[in-house]
This record gives sequence, C-alpha cells and structure tokens, in this order.
Amino acid sequence: MIEDPRAGASNMIQRAAAARDAGLDTLFVGDHHVTPFPYYQNNVILARMLAEWGDKPYGALYLLPLWHPVTLAEQIGTLASLAKGPFIMQCGLGDSRQGEAMGIDMSKRVGMFVASIATMRGLWRGEAVDEPRYWQIKQAISSPVPSEPVHIWVGALADKAIDRTARLAEGWLAAPNLTPEEACDGIERYREACAKHGRESTASAIRRDIFIGASAEEAEKVARPYIEQGYRGVPESALMFGSPEQVAEQINVLQEQGYTDVIVRNMSKNQAECLDTIERLASVKSILGKPA
Repeated sequence: MIEDPRAGASNMIQRAAAARDAGLDTLFVGDHHVTPFPYYQNNVILARMLAEWGDKPYGALYLLPLWHPVTLAEQIGTLASLAKGPFIMQCGLGDSRQGEAMGIDMSKRVGMFVASIATMRGLWRGEAVDEPRYWQIKQAISSPVPSEPVHIWVGALADKAIDRTARLAEGWLAAPNLTPEEACDGIERYREACAKHGRESTASAIRRDIFIGASAEEAEKVARPYIEQGYRGVPESALMFGSPEQVAEQINVLQEQGYTDVIVRNMSKNQAECLDTIERLASVKSILGKPA
C-alpha cells in the first residue's frame, strides 16, 4: 500500500496521460466511501485527470443512494463543462455497509436510485424540480447545465435490475466478475429487456481487470500470484491477461457477444507494469483493427 496519498494521486494522473497517448476511447473513475485505504474521490480526481485526457468521452461511477441528487447534478454539470466529452454517468445501488456508515437508510435504495435519476435529468434540462419522497427537494435548480445530454449507464445483474436499466438508462454496465458464459447470458437478457420496452441501447459495456505482458509468459508470471491470492474474488476466466494478441482475442469474444465497450482496470499494483499495460493497449486496438 502506498504510504503517501500524493503518490497514489500522481499515479492516477500518469495513467490518464498514458491512456491518452495510447489512444484509448474513454476515461472513468469509480466510487467508494468510508474505505480503510486511500480512495480518491471521483469528482475531484477526475477533474485533475481531465487536464491530461483531452476531449474524448469521460465520466465516473456513482452509487446514487449515497449522493444528494442536487449536489451531484451540480458536480456533474461542472465536470461536463471541463471538456467536450460527452460525460457518461455510470451508476449503481451501492452496498448496505457504505450506506449505514453514512447514515443512509439503504432499505430504500431502489426507490432513491430511480428518484435520483429522474431528479437529475430534470435539473440537467434546466427545470425547477421537486422530489418530496426521499430528499424533500423543493423547486431546486442546477447550473451549469451540461451542453449535451449526460449519458447514463447502469450496472445491473439481477433480472429486475436489468429490466429497470432497459427502462431508465441509455446503456448497461456488466460486472467485472462475469465469466464469458455469464457475460453472454447477461447481454442477451439486457437485449430482451430493451426489446420488451421498445428501447434502443446506446452502449453495452463490461468491466475487466487486465494485465498485458510483452509475451504470454511474462503475463502469466505477473498475473499468476494475484490469481492465487484470490484476486478480488474474480474467477480466473473473468480476468483479462496475456500478450497483446491474446488480450485482443479475449476482447473480440466480448465484441462478438455484442459488447460495445470494454472498460479496463489494472490488475497489477506496480505503477510501471500498469503503464506498460496501458501502452500495450494501443497494440491491442491495432490488432482489433481500431485506430489508436
């Protein structure tokens, strides 16, 4: 673990610059609270990373019941003004542990989640919004209003959650622990839900934890100790590691299943290895026939 939090922040900024240089398509940061380890809060660190990123799409994950929707609408409106974007809001329900630590009644989290999206969309349209059930909001307004619509992707796995995503959001975000078979099943269920509601999805994304070595042997050498330690509880088949050619093949499987976006997170804790992986993603894109 990094002792000085400034070093960890510097690492994230370096990775944003490396992602830009590698020609990656999107930049995202996550959302966690009341953690025992340094977790750089998304709005603040993303604003700094945008100075390195440029004008491609960017965004962050938000566990919506943990956020006041007026505050979050204002924060996202500000972030959306810092670059051309567009801004993509990934979102989920969050877990009871974080909510309880923050004094939030998570038994109401589904209702809060739905109400939060409706409230923020109204604010981003420039409307005065009421939300009397969860936050007692009265005629709230938000400024700046994003110059273009904020895209909303929802993380969901259960059938009810996927159905809710098809109704409410522009895109679906699959969890990083899905095996290839589970990923295929999930996207099929999402397509069925979209068809049921007459909705056209703009994105079907999946997160993957990744390490790319100069060779298959190097990738195995680095990744294997993480796997043997039970890396994040993720099944080995849901991890993405290997040479650039092997990783391209794994991504191609997801593309053939219908995924439009693969969002990657480094497996390695070593900054140099992380930067090497990001740099090698340019080769992966080239193999897949995508311009860097």
